[in-house]
Amino acid sequence: MISNAVGQRYEIVVRGRLSERYGAAFDGTTLQSRAGETTLSGAFLDQSHLYGLINRLRDLGIELISVRADAGEDENDNRGHTAR
Repeated sequence: MISNAVGQRYEIVVRGRLSERYGAAFDGTTLQSRAGETTLSGAFLDQSHLYGLINRLRDLGIELISVRADAGEDENDNRGHTAR
C-alpha cells in the first residue's frame, strides 16, 4: 500500500486477530481487530495492487473472509461508480 495514495479504498476482512507485526507486511493499511476478525483498510492504485495484497494473505496462510470497495471513495473516478 501507499500512504496518501490516489485510488480505490477497500476493506479486507480476514479470519483471526493479526498482531501488530503484520503491520510491516501490509504497509499502508490500517489494521482493526475485533471478535475473531481483522479488517485491513487502505487505498489501492489498481486491481493488480489489490491482488498483490490478497496473494500475500494467501502466502501467509491467512483466511480471507471478504473484500469490499468503499462506496464513493475512488479518488481517480468522481462519477460515483464503485468496483464490483
